[in-house]
Order: sequence, then structure tokens, then C-alpha cells
Amino acid sequence: MGDERPHYYGKHGTPQKYDPTFKGPIYNRGCTDVICCVFLLLAIVGYVAVGIIAWTHGDPRKVIYPTDSRGEFCGQKGTKNENKPYLFYFNIVKCASPLVLLEFQCPTPQICVEKCPDRYLTYLNARSSRDFEYYKQFCVPGFKDNKGVAEVLRDGDCPAVLIPSKPLARRCFPAIHAHKGVLMVGNETTYEDGHGSRKNITDLVEGAKKANGVLEARQLAMRIFEDYTVSWYWIIIGLVIAMAMSLLFIILLRFLAGIMVWVMIIMVVLVLGYGIFHCYMEYSRLRGEAGSDVSLVDLGFQTDFRVYLHLRQTWLAFMIILSILEVIIILLLIFLRKRILIAIALIKEASRAVGYVMCSLLYPLVTFFLLCLCIAYWASTAVFLSTSNEAVYKIFDDSSCSLTAKTCNPETFPSSNESRLCPNARCQFAFYGGESGYHRALLGLQIFNAFMFFWLANFVLALGQVTLAGAFASYYWALRKPDDLPAFPLFSAFGRALRYHTGSLAFGALILAIVQIIRVILEYLDQRLKAAENKFAKCLMTCLKCCFWCLEKFIKFLNRNAYIMIAIYGTNFCTSARNAFFLLMRNIIRVAVLDKVTDFLFLLGKLLIVGSVGILAFFFFTHRIRIVQDTAPPLNYYWVPILTVIVGSYLIAHGFFSVYGMCVDTLFLCFCEDLERNDGSQERPYFMSPELRDILLKGSAEEGKRAEAEE
Repeated sequence: MGDERPHYYGKHGTPQKYDPTFKGPIYNRGCTDVICCVFLLLAIVGYVAVGIIAWTHGDPRKVIYPTDSRGEFCGQKGTKNENKPYLFYFNIVKCASPLVLLEFQCPTPQICVEKCPDRYLTYLNARSSRDFEYYKQFCVPGFKDNKGVAEVLRDGDCPAVLIPSKPLARRCFPAIHAHKGVLMVGNETTYEDGHGSRKNITDLVEGAKKANGVLEARQLAMRIFEDYTVSWYWIIIGLVIAMAMSLLFIILLRFLAGIMVWVMIIMVVLVLGYGIFHCYMEYSRLRGEAGSDVSLVDLGFQTDFRVYLHLRQTWLAFMIILSILEVIIILLLIFLRKRILIAIALIKEASRAVGYVMCSLLYPLVTFFLLCLCIAYWASTAVFLSTSNEAVYKIFDDSSCSLTAKTCNPETFPSSNESRLCPNARCQFAFYGGESGYHRALLGLQIFNAFMFFWLANFVLALGQVTLAGAFASYYWALRKPDDLPAFPLFSAFGRALRYHTGSLAFGALILAIVQIIRVILEYLDQRLKAAENKFAKCLMTCLKCCFWCLEKFIKFLNRNAYIMIAIYGTNFCTSARNAFFLLMRNIIRVAVLDKVTDFLFLLGKLLIVGSVGILAFFFFTHRIRIVQDTAPPLNYYWVPILTVIVGSYLIAHGFFSVYGMCVDTLFLCFCEDLERNDGSQERPYFMSPELRDILLKGSAEEGKRAEAEE
């Protein structure tokens, strides 16, 4: 093995040599990858220019407010429709036309109204009764009763029938409900079509569903929104509890790292065990209940997810999933018990490093703030770009008119030749678009907007990684800890990263952004090809998506370690990436021992926090427990706040543990460098702590002997 060592190093670079002047992160360094820094600044200038252009041409009101047949907004302040926030369709059944899929507009007159109809009424009946004044508010603005009934209905001045409706997404949709298994609107099971004939309300239901896109999906979204409006206070409390638990866990790791890791492991096993027990109890409780043996396949998709909790098969599936997770974790603990001891030693050292650089725990807030700025700018620019089109009017005609779907001018249409050729046609607002060069470039501008978002977001993440790596490297390379630790290591590392290595960070972020935008384009193409029956194209698309996913993961891993080398040596991105890769390859056994094991332990910590907060949220929102005198608010779906708390808790825990993860990776690379530079003698002492040296070198020796035996 000793004879092969020079050849092995030759394959994977040259190891670092002893340097008595090296004391950690180099302070006398120069700017790196200046060209990429210039490119980033120019791209940001272009990005700002795109934002200004979008803000100049865009109009977010087109997204917020519905638009009537004249292209005017409903409910917009300062307009004549200010007090008319809802959009009313004259004949919503026509919205089931295939034309909706092409033009994204119903081929029926639409007006803004103060409130949706609350009664069933036909135009013929209303005209001869006292309800006509009420009926006229649903006619076109400026309607005058100087025409016959047939002329009014032919010209589309008034709807043929009013149906009890409810507002949904600021649009009036029939108030459909079921009574004794019969679909009804208000108290009616049939409706009059305006020509004296009665039709079954099922036809209206189907037309309403198609007009809405998928009406049930919109209802689901509205119910979820209602749940958020009444439970946001408790969701915030749950996230605060998750933050407090994460912070407490990190503080306890500082003093009781070994004990906390084992407690964490045991608690995760117990939490999963309780989950299995709870699923079994629910599964047993439902035995014999009517309807509980219906299969998930037979039930199909239901918007009310609470229905699934009344099925035994649901709880059986949950129990099987949790059991598999429990078995996997127990087997990993059995086979990785020695490696876990090594990982615990590294976590203890990381806890000491975090303890001496406590402000590092607050740095994720800086990253979060900068990412919020990137997301806000990207989202606002995307909205303004998507709404920077002009109102396009087209000819709509129920008959077979050759001019249907042609563009028109609503002001001149009544006296135009088109209206004479198609007497029943209407010039109606269709959509927002345009034919100018700017409008043709909108797709490219949206792609550039997405690309810049990826680039800037990756740059912010890279800045955080370099900053934390520089601070923790300063701790490792301090021979007498903490006496030799420089003052304000985190701020010093942050200043060095921005002053000298903006270009290198931009370079790494650019490579990652290119791969990510390619993945987005592949997803877009995959959606477009779903309707195609070309199996080869689908297979090729799947392979490309898999390859670029793997490439993105590899680049993230390589970038992370390259940023650590940049923080220590101040070299450019390519040199740092090469040195980091070769250093890891020269210590591939140690990488296999520590990298995934520490990731596994941190994952258990996240699961412990998320599981604890999730169980608490589950018992609270299902009214199993009460906090003081307050109880959970009434909800449509109690899983909405529970899932929100679980996802938010994971993100919060991930933010805290990401500091530890970066600390462990930095200390590990420094440890590998330390082994190559020094030999532990009095002249060349190790910079690592004695505890870390004993367990890491012992573990590495055992792995080396095992590898030799296998060879």
C-alpha cells in the first residue's frame, strides 16, 4: 500500500506540503474570476432594464380583477365599475364551448355587477312584473327598454334568465347543491332557456364546470384560502415553536452533542413507533364500520380529503409506510453504529466551532432576506411581463360566420362591414396580447427573468456558504482555540467573499443556473409532449431529465466544496473546484464514512423537530387537545394548517442545521488538509483537537485495513 501511495496521489493531484507560515484562511489575496464579476454586473443592469420595461408596459390589474366584454376591470378603484366587483356571464352554458380552450374567453356577453343574482327569474317574466328594475342591473350598461323581447335577446342586451349564483374568484357561478341526490340551483331542478323550454339543471351544472375550467378545483382553492384566513395565527405559533425547538436543539448540541445525538436517534424511533401504533388503532377502530372497507381506487379522487381518513385502507397504507421507515432506520443504526461514533465526534467539534462563532446561527436570516428579495423581484417582473399585453377584441358569433375569431374594433364594429356580413356577431374582448416586436419578445424576456432568478439565488446561497466556511476554517486553523481565533471571523469572511471572490461565486452560480434553466425548459417541453404518442420522444425526455437532475446534484456538491477552498486559499473557482475534488478523492474512504452519516444524523434531527411539531399540530387542529382556553378554529380541511406547519417547520429546522452541515463539511476538508500538511510531531503539530484526532484517525485506520483485506 505504501508503494502505491505516490501513484495514487499522481492520479488525484498532489497533496499539500508543510508550510510553517500557513495559519488558516489567507488574508493577502487578490480578486478572482473578474470577468464573471463583470458579466454578473452587466446581467444585473440588463435585469433591472427588463424590470423597468415590464413595469412600464405591465398592468397587474389584469391578474387581480376580472374583465368584462369591453375589456374594463370589475371592482377597480377610480373607474365606473368601482362598485361592481363581480363578473356576470349572460349564458354560462356557452362557456363549455371548445372556443374557450383556444381564446380563454367565454363567447357570451359579460358585465360587471354589484352582486350576483340571488333569485331565479326569466327576462319574459321580469318584464311583466315588479322585478324588472332588479333584472335591469344585469343588462348591459345603458340598456333602454325600447326594444321587443326577441330583439333584446338577439342583440345580447340582457340575459335570458337569471339563476341564483355565488361569487367565486370574483365571478358569478350557479349556486349548485344536491338535495336528496338531485342537483339543484336554488330551489329549482330545471331552468328555462329563454325560449319557453325547460331544461334539466344537470346541463347547466356541466356547463358551469367547464366554464370554470375545473369548478371543483376552484372551490378547493377557495376553501383552502378560507382555512388560512382563520388559522394563520395558530400556524405562526406552530412555526415559532419549531424555531424555538430548533434553537434549543442547537444550543444543547453545543454542550451535550453526544447525548443529544443518541436522544435524537431514540426519539425519532419512538415517534415513528407511535405513528405506527396510532395508525393501527385507527385501522382497528374502523373495523366493522359501514363504508370503511371501500378501496382507494374505487373511491377515486375527492376534494374533501377527510373522506380518506374514514377508510381502513388509508390507515393501513400509512402504517406500512411508517413501518418501512422504522425498519430502514433501525437497520442503518445497526450497521452504521461505529461510523455514527465517528460522526458524533465531528459533530462535537462542529458544536464547539458554532459555540465560538454563535452569530453564524443568525446568518441564515441574511440568506433568507436576500432570497426573499430575489423571489419578490422575479415574481413582480414575471407578473408585469405577463400583463404587459394589449386588449385584443375578436368577433364572436353563435352561427357559422366566416369572420368568427377575427380581430375587430368595438367602437367602429356596429357600422363596419363585418357587422353587416354577420348580423348576429358581437365584437367582444377576447384576451390580452399584441403583435409588436416587444410582444413577440415576451417569451424570451420571461426565460431571461427565470434565468436571472436562478443565477442570483444561487449567488446568494454561494455567498452564505463561503462566509460560513471562512468563519469555521478560521476556528479550525487556530492552534490555541479560542485564543488564536480572529476577532469577528464571520464578518471578516463575509467581507473577503464580497471584496475578492464575487466573480468566483458568480461563476459557480452561473454553471448551476444554466443546468437549472435547462431542466425548466425540459419540464416545459415534457408538458407539451404529454399529448403526443411518440414513445421514443417520451423515453428520451425522461433520460434527459434524469441526467440533468444528476448533473445538478453533482455540481451542487462540487460547488459547495469549491467554495470552502475559496474561503481558505482565495484561489479562483476552477482551481478551487479541482483541488477540492482531488482532496476528496484522496480521502474517499473518509468521505464515505462521514459525509452521508452526518447527513443522516442531521436528517434525523430535522425529522424529530418536524415530527414533534407535526404531532402537536395534528392533535390541536383535530380538537384532541386545547391550549389554555383557546381551541382550534373550525376548518374545511384540518390538513391545510397541519401540512403548512410541517413544511414550515422543516424549512426552519433546515436553516439551522444547514449551519451545522456547512461547519462539518468545512472541518472535514480542513482535517484532510491537516493530515497532509502535518504529522502530529512537535515541529509539525496537528491543528485538530485531540479528541477529534483520536477517533478520526482510529476510524480511518480501521477503514484502511478493511479496504486492504478486501483487495
